[in-house]
Amino acid sequence: MEKSDSYAILDINICDKDSAQADNNHNKKKTSLTTVIKIQRERGERDYIGFATLPEQVHRKSVKRGFDFTLMVVGESGLGKSTLINSLFLGDLYKNRKISDVQDRIEKTTTIEKKTMEIEERGVKLRLTIVDTPGFGDAINCEDSWRVCSAYVDEQFRQYFTDESGLNRRHMQDNRVHCCLYFVPPWAHSLRQVDLEMMRRLHRKVNIVVVIAKADSLTAAEVKRLKTRILNDLEEHQIQVYQFPECDSDEDEEFKQQDRELKAAAPFAVVSSDTVLEVGGKRVRGRQYPWGIVDVENPRHSDFTKLRTMLISTHMQDLKDVTQDVHYENFRAQCISQISQHAMRERGKLKRDSMGNNTDVVFTDTDRLLLQKDEEIRRMQDMLTQMQEKLKASDKKHDSIIDV
Repeated sequence: MEKSDSYAILDINICDKDSAQADNNHNKKKTSLTTVIKIQRERGERDYIGFATLPEQVHRKSVKRGFDFTLMVVGESGLGKSTLINSLFLGDLYKNRKISDVQDRIEKTTTIEKKTMEIEERGVKLRLTIVDTPGFGDAINCEDSWRVCSAYVDEQFRQYFTDESGLNRRHMQDNRVHCCLYFVPPWAHSLRQVDLEMMRRLHRKVNIVVVIAKADSLTAAEVKRLKTRILNDLEEHQIQVYQFPECDSDEDEEFKQQDRELKAAAPFAVVSSDTVLEVGGKRVRGRQYPWGIVDVENPRHSDFTKLRTMLISTHMQDLKDVTQDVHYENFRAQCISQISQHAMRERGKLKRDSMGNNTDVVFTDTDRLLLQKDEEIRRMQDMLTQMQEKLKASDKKHDSIIDV
């Protein structure tokens, strides 16, 4: 074996037994296969193992597999939800949308409309799913507008839990809602009753990001005042919207400053447009008015750039992590608790049936204790059911009139 400062040469002799026997019959000629393996090492990296390439391995695998993101948009018609989505992702997801007339909106109900598109940017593939809720807030009676949205979020959690508990989990598809953009109209002085009811039903199931639509119809002072009132309403009614994670201490100052600006801008007052205009020799996305042009990407005109940065560039993965680690885990714990309670009831029923059919069954102290516990749990569940019914009755009594 030869040694070198930069690499080592290993001589490996491999002799095949059958070949050696054949060579012995032919004047015992010996053949050997020599493999030279060169392990190159620089002088300062003799103890280099190689696991520092793990991030690159994860990156290659993730890029090959692609990413999924599901975004729900909630708000009444005419607030520019479709235009904002098209502006955010530079596409046209609503080409064939049919605008309903006034007669259809008298008894309009909230429905779910899904649209999926594949986006590729610099070799990274994103499967984007937009969950729209046409009809929300459009009817005269908006009392039950939240039910369809809440049921859809629960159904996606339930489907993911079923797939996760199955045998074949290799090709699981994640359709859980990772973020909900809730649109508040600019003419509202604060959050309305329908807004509070909707967010109160969803805030423990999905990440809510509040958006003030059509912010170009408000002055800067009015935008600031509306943001303050919305934050006060959320705090007063204990509604938890998406909280930005704290920056790590080792982050650079530029990233920290960007994070502070994003936190200060929430809720985001946005202006969106899918029209490209030419201003001063530059092509910009904006809205043209008799008094001038609003550039949607100008931070002095709109929070559109901040919303896009937060939603796509900086916090998309965190939105998915919070959905997995907080909202889905809460749903999963509830499902497991219900399954265990059902199994306990079935076990108690089988024991009682076996004791009723067989008079010679030995009744131990452990069996007595288990039966007592089952009976106690059953009584507590009956009490909880009665309390929930009373609470529902009181809620219906108080919520019979909803300010739209």
